[in-house]
Amino acid sequence: MPRKKENKELLVALLPKKSALDILRTEGWYHIPVESAPKRWPPKALAFYQGKVFGDQEAYKIRHFGEVQKIEIVPRKELFPGDEQNAAKAKKLYYRIQLEELQTRPAPIVSYRPRRLIFIPTTFEKFETASQINDLFDDSPLENRLWNALKYIGILAERQWKVVIQEKKYFLDFAIFCNNGKLAIETDGYTYHHDSKAKIDYDTWRRNDMELDDWRALHYTTKQVKDNWTPYLSQIEQKIAQLGGLENPENFERKVGDDQGKYITDSEEPL
Repeated sequence: MPRKKENKELLVALLPKKSALDILRTEGWYHIPVESAPKRWPPKALAFYQGKVFGDQEAYKIRHFGEVQKIEIVPRKELFPGDEQNAAKAKKLYYRIQLEELQTRPAPIVSYRPRRLIFIPTTFEKFETASQINDLFDDSPLENRLWNALKYIGILAERQWKVVIQEKKYFLDFAIFCNNGKLAIETDGYTYHHDSKAKIDYDTWRRNDMELDDWRALHYTTKQVKDNWTPYLSQIEQKIAQLGGLENPENFERKVGDDQGKYITDSEEPL
């Protein structure tokens, strides 16, 4: 049975340059390296996250989207025939994704904190109802449940937040920034009697790295999240209070040089 239109696969992709939006407006296509395409492929629609180069008023927002008309594989030289500066990449293969029409949302989907996003595989249903970036993530029904609970009590968290510690990259289920510290919320994390030794070693090292980077952490199992919102939400609220309350996102700034704070500039070509 075919999926309903609103539930079809949608891919949020980065607009690293203003020129990428110009191409969408004039020629109606977007490109992704074949080797870098996300696992959920192909999408039936694309939406576009505007990077730092779009300026204070337009950066870190999703305004534009469109349904996919066709996808073909082409060499880079066909996409950019006059690009002598990147001649070494001329034979690199890309998906050229042609849209039926570039559309604009009545209200943008915003990211309250600057964050580097390359792709978010999601659904058209989530895209239509989202008001912020964290509404779009679609990897885990358990995380969706916890996210809805956090929103219900007014806790502004970041989902799938990347941290770089000792040159290692980790993704946190939820990151909550407080006035006097950082809080990570992890779901379904403690099933050691089922885990392999390698998995246990990795989790232990990861937890130690986070501790060295001054992250506090709370962990919840699937059963705890599904059974009742009240007990674990009360714990989260208590920990936030111990850390001085929620930080205002307008006061949040990345340290210069943090890997997770770097954004593509107009002179670079990430894709």
